[in-house]
Order: sequence, then structure tokens, then C-alpha cells
Amino acid sequence: MTPDTDLPIEPNAFVGREADIDELAQLMTATRMVTLCGPGGIGKTRLAIRVATRLRDGTRSVRLVDLADAEHVTDPGSRLALALGVDHDGDRPLLSTLIDAIGARDYLLVFDNCETVVDTCARLCQRLLDACPGLRVLATSREPLRVPSETVWRVPPLSLPPDDRPVRAAEAAACEAVRLFRVRAGAAGCEIPLTDDNAADVSRICVALDGMPLAIELAAGMTRVLSVGQIVARLGDRFRLLSQGDRTAPARQRTLRATVEWSYHLLAPEERLLLRRCTALYGGWTIDLAERVCPGDGIGLRDVLPLLTGLVDKSLVVVDGEVDRQARYRLPETIREYAREQLAAAGEEDALLRRHRDAIAAVTGEMRDALRPGRLQPGSVIHAMAGRLAALAPNVVAAVQWSIAMGEAEPALRILTDIRYTLLGTGRIFGDAADLLDAALRLDAPGMPPHLRGQALILRGDLALARGEAVEARRYGEAGLALCREADDAYGESVGCVLRALATGDDAPLDTAAAISRGSGDILVESTVHNARGSLALAHGRLREAQRCYEETLKLLAPLDVRYGMAHGHIGLAQVAGRRGDLAGARRHYESGLDLLQNLNARQQVIRCLSGLGGIALRQGDVAEARHRLTDALVLSRDAGLRPGIARRLELYSTLVAKEGDLPRSVLLAAASVSLRASAGAHSPGLGARLEELLAPARRELGEPLVTRLWTAGSAMTTDQAVDCALEGTRPDKAAAVPSAAAASATPASATPTSAAPASPPASTLTAREREVAGLVVRGLGNKAIADELVISPATAARHMANILGKLGFSSRTQVAAWMLESQRREKP
Repeated sequence: MTPDTDLPIEPNAFVGREADIDELAQLMTATRMVTLCGPGGIGKTRLAIRVATRLRDGTRSVRLVDLADAEHVTDPGSRLALALGVDHDGDRPLLSTLIDAIGARDYLLVFDNCETVVDTCARLCQRLLDACPGLRVLATSREPLRVPSETVWRVPPLSLPPDDRPVRAAEAAACEAVRLFRVRAGAAGCEIPLTDDNAADVSRICVALDGMPLAIELAAGMTRVLSVGQIVARLGDRFRLLSQGDRTAPARQRTLRATVEWSYHLLAPEERLLLRRCTALYGGWTIDLAERVCPGDGIGLRDVLPLLTGLVDKSLVVVDGEVDRQARYRLPETIREYAREQLAAAGEEDALLRRHRDAIAAVTGEMRDALRPGRLQPGSVIHAMAGRLAALAPNVVAAVQWSIAMGEAEPALRILTDIRYTLLGTGRIFGDAADLLDAALRLDAPGMPPHLRGQALILRGDLALARGEAVEARRYGEAGLALCREADDAYGESVGCVLRALATGDDAPLDTAAAISRGSGDILVESTVHNARGSLALAHGRLREAQRCYEETLKLLAPLDVRYGMAHGHIGLAQVAGRRGDLAGARRHYESGLDLLQNLNARQQVIRCLSGLGGIALRQGDVAEARHRLTDALVLSRDAGLRPGIARRLELYSTLVAKEGDLPRSVLLAAASVSLRASAGAHSPGLGARLEELLAPARRELGEPLVTRLWTAGSAMTTDQAVDCALEGTRPDKAAAVPSAAAASATPASATPTSAAPASPPASTLTAREREVAGLVVRGLGNKAIADELVISPATAARHMANILGKLGFSSRTQVAAWMLESQRREKP
């Protein structure tokens, strides 16, 4: 330790935050006081010491003032005097002595844990800064000191992998939280090589712990007794799991519970009450929702904002961006779990969750009212409300789930039917709405209004139709339509007739729906009827009629700027133009639809536009553009869980990879597409002719027997395997193996290939072990599963795989599987 500083030596390697240190070092040269704010365990102290070390030079004195145990100290100046080595005889004010000791010298004071004596520390810092021109202050606190010289710098969590899609090993390894977990696990005696097989579990740990360094270090320490997968499984009881920390650390930092309790007990009683009530709010929420749910029994409506501000200042609630010009707030999961325990202990849970459910029902009711015939709001209002609903999606799902758990079917179904249009347009943003509807419809609810149950059944049918489940759609739709007619519910009957027409392919019910919607002035249903007519006309090749219907949709909705419905009209017109060979017109309409859908969370329609643009690019020979558009469409389809959509995208992808010369993968994807369509009960006009055109080159180049085996293997793919197989050209680390291909290789060959696979390397190219690995690739095994099968490490399996690809000159596991199948066929007597 150098003479001009008392900064402690760090006990272990400091991981990450390189950009944060650079930013803070620069900030400290531009301002005289910076306060690092954040919750307990976020790493404020270690970061402050790192920054202070960076700023230390030969002329600057640096002193650390630790206030962690200063709860009973009325004046932190005495701690500063100790750090400065100043003797205070009591004959003059301590502040004057401190000012004289610092004087005009170049000093950096690091005040750590100021939250314990925040008021007195704030006064001391400001007076010293006023009197000592060479002084700079770097403070750490769970809340700002709120003095004129202060610049508040919120300490962020460590950078995290994405939690909304599969994560690759390389992507996860670049994240600070994952780096810290691996370093601390290694220090605990458990080296964790990151692979594609374990990256998801390591990422889940880091995300679930909010990127909090202390929590991640505690979790890493548990790798000495638990596997990464076991740690993931036990995160639901994180306070019990993460209870064995550094014995030499302050008591508040030895366990996760102690860290959170320390922050909780620093709160005023009203702040604790609000924090407990905020656990009823999920995901990102607004002050409006908090003011609907949290007041009462100790908190007035006007108290919510100042109390919430205090919780934000104390780093227990996070400001998480804006939606529709309103700030969004979020509880970190660790804070939520602790506060939820306190809520249950206080006996407030049931009443609070009922208030939350009723508040959400009021919000969804406002959406329903905005769409009523005769009171239809302009598109800008509708889209803004839909955006707010999408932002509140976790709260909507939680309110419905709680109602179902309480056996209250009516409010659950009312919430879901109130947001019918939002549900149908956003895919899985509200979770699996079909499952929620099923659970609510199963409840015994003898007093439920028949029209409500009928509308819920029709909505369930609409969701089934979106998944391509036509039989289920008809079953739900007929049951719902009967109830709505019995209850004389005109709206329910009209949407039920539209569903019947689309599910059966018969446009006669649309006459009834059109008459009802025109009679009631329901522009939205009337436009839906036009779109449905256009869709059925297009399916039967009546292009003029389809064009007329879609143009009527635009005519109805354009004056109100209802962009979602207008986009549907443009997509229909694009399909008509495409069928006529007018590719420029088709592109123009798809692009218009895509522009209208910006910021609407309308994933299904966005997918249709992207897929259409990809198909046009294919027809025009622009393979790069086609890959770009189809990749986006396929990923969105997978994330939305739309099996028919995935099947359609896979068929286009099959054509794409065939144009790129990868015929084996083209056959696999075509087979997977047909299999997915069949399992979903979906029909595609002209599919047979398209397949014949696609497979003819493969038969010529690969031979009928190999094509047959590849087709069998592709038909056995799961949805995820098929998507990975398609995307392996854009995501090499997620290369899909071919499942159930062993059965395919046993398919009798009806003839020898008309020509061998081009440039097929000889079987002797591979070692015996590599051929064994290639055989397991044919069975659909990834590197980890291969390692388990052969009792080798995943790293060794990965090396074998790399050797195989290199020796054979291939770029994908699919090519290896196809080569191995052909090799096995040739070796048979």
C-alpha cells in the first residue's frame, strides 16, 4: 500500500465493469462529487475502490471512510478524522479541524455505505467541498445524498445474456455476469467450461439473480456441491440456497437474505408497506397502476408517488424505460421474493391480489369500451391503449391466473374477451392465452352470463385457428356461436360467423356477420368480414373478388387510421398481386403493411409481411435478401408458437437452401414442413405441385433412396429441430442434428441413385471414433448427448465434430448426417 492512500488490497480478481470504470474516472475529472447508488450486493464498494485506484497518482491523497457500522454515530466526521490521522482535542469544532487537515491539497475521499448516516454525511461532504478547493468525493450509498455538488451515478447490474431467446456459448461468455460466475466457480474448485449445452442454465442463473454480483458469487460458490442445472432448479428458494458466503465479510453481506434485510430495515414503515404491495405488480408497471392497486390501510392515494420515489432512490425499485410517455417501474426478482414473504407474513396477500385483479379488469374494460360500435375511438387512441396493454401483459396474465386459482371464472373470461383484438394480434405476448381460456372455461360457474361464455369459446376457436387447428377451431366456434345466439348477443354472433367461415372455408356465414355489423355500425367487425371474404376468395383463385374485399377494408379503416386492420388489407392485396405475377406491386403492399405495423406488437402480421417479402426475393433471385427476411420471419414464428406459420416458413426456407445448393437440407426442411402442417391439420392449396418442383432436382442429384431416407428423417423432426436445421446457415453454433434418422436409414431402397452425391468423400476419410460420432449425429444427438453416450467430455465431442466437418469439407451437421446415411447405405451388402 502506497503512503498516499489507505485503499484496501482487493481479496480476489475484479471481473467486468471496464466501461463503467472508464466512464466514472472521466466523470470524476469533470465533477467534484459522484455518488454510486444501487442496492446492496450490486458491487458499489468494489467499483468505488477500483475507480479510486485508477485516479490515484503521485500528488493526490486518497482516503477510504467506511461508514458501514456507523448506525449509532451521529457525526461521520469522527470516522473521517481517523482516516486522515487527525487528532481532535475538542477545543474547536471537528469540521474546522478536518478543513484545516485537507486544506487546498489534492484529496480524494471515498465515503462508503453512506446510507447508514445519510443526512449527516450529506452535510459533511457539502461543507468540506465548499471549503476545500482541491477535494473530490466519491461516495457509495443505497440512496442519493441530495446535495448541490452531487452527481448521482446508478450502478447497473452486470451485463446479462438475453432471456427471450436461446443463447449461444460465445454470446453468454461475453457477458459480465457469466464471466463472474465462472471465475468464482473456478475459485470454489469447479471449473465450468461454457458450451452450447450449459450456456442456457448458466444464463438463467445470472438473469434470475438480476446480474447482482453478490448473489452471483454466492451461487457460484454452490457449484462445489450442486451442478449448474441443480442450482437453476433451486432458485425458487434463493434465500435458502444462497446462504453460505464469505465468513470474513460483514454480516449483512454473508447471505443474500441478510443483504436484502439490511435494505428493508432501513426503510420507513410506510415505505415497507408500499414495497410489499408493489409485489402484486408484475413486469414493467406505471405509476397509474400502482395508484390503482396500492392505496388503502396506511397509504393514501397522494402518498404513492413520494413513497415510490423513495424506493427508487433507495434502489429497491428500478425505473425501466418508458411506454407511451409514462415511466415504467420494476422490482428486481430478489427484492420481489423477499417483499412477497413479508406480504404473506403480514396477512395482506389475498386482499392485495384481489385489488390488483380488479384494477386490471378496469384497464381491460377501458379497451373494450374504446372499440364499441358507435363509440369507436381513432386509431391513435386504440393503438396507444393496445401498447399500454402489451406493456402490462404480465399483470394481465397474473390477474387471470389469480382469478382461476380462486375459482372465479367470470372475471377471468371477461378480462380475456375484453382484449380479444390485442390477444389475436400479438401472439404470445400474453403467454398462452389458449391455456388460460381452457382453465377458466373448465371452472364450475353456474351463474356466468351465456354470452360471456360464448364469446370466450369463440375467442378460443380463433386462437386455435391461428395455430392451424381447424378441427378444434370449428368445435369451439360452434359451441360459442350457439350460446351467443341463445343469448341474443349480436356481437358474439357476428364474430362467431366469421370464425365459422374461416374454419370451414364456406363464406355463407359471412353474409350474416356482414348484416349484423352493418346494422350495429361495428366498423371493426365489418372490416374483419371483408378480410375474411378476401382470404376465402384468394384461396379459391377468385382474385378480382379478393382484391375488391381488401380494398373495401382499406376504405373503411383509413379514415380512422386503424393501422392493424389496414395492414391486413395491404397484406391481402400483396398476395393478390403476387398471384398475378406483379412482384413490384406485391412488394409495395407488403412494405406498406410492415410500415403500418411498426410499434404495434402485431407479430403475426409482421411475420406475414416478412415472409411475403422473402418469397418475392426468392422469385427474383435475390438469395441474400430472401435469407434475411425469412430468417426474421421464422424466428418470430417460432417465438410466437405458430405451427402453421413455422411450416410455411420452412417450406420457403427449403426452396432457399436448394437455391444455395444444399439439397439434403432442402429435403429435410420440406419434409418437416409437410409434417408440421399435417400435425396442425392445416391445408395449403398447391402444396403437392410445389413439392414436386422442389424434390425433382434432389432426386436427380442425390438419388431416390437417399431422398426417401432424408424425407423420413425430416418428417420425424420436432419443431425446434426443424427451425434449428433451417437456421444453421445463419447460426452455425445452433446446427441441428437430424432426429430419428436411424429409422430412415433402414428404409428399403427401391433403386440405386441415378447419380451419386457430388464430391462425396470416402468413408475411410474418418477415424473409427469420428465415424462413431457421425453415427450419433444421424440419431439427432448434440455434443453433450454425444459426450454422454461415448463417456467423453463435451469439449472432446466438439473437437471430434470439428474434425469431421473439416475432413469432409462440410459446414453443417445436416450435411454430415446426409453423408453418413449414404455411406451406411453403400456399405450394406
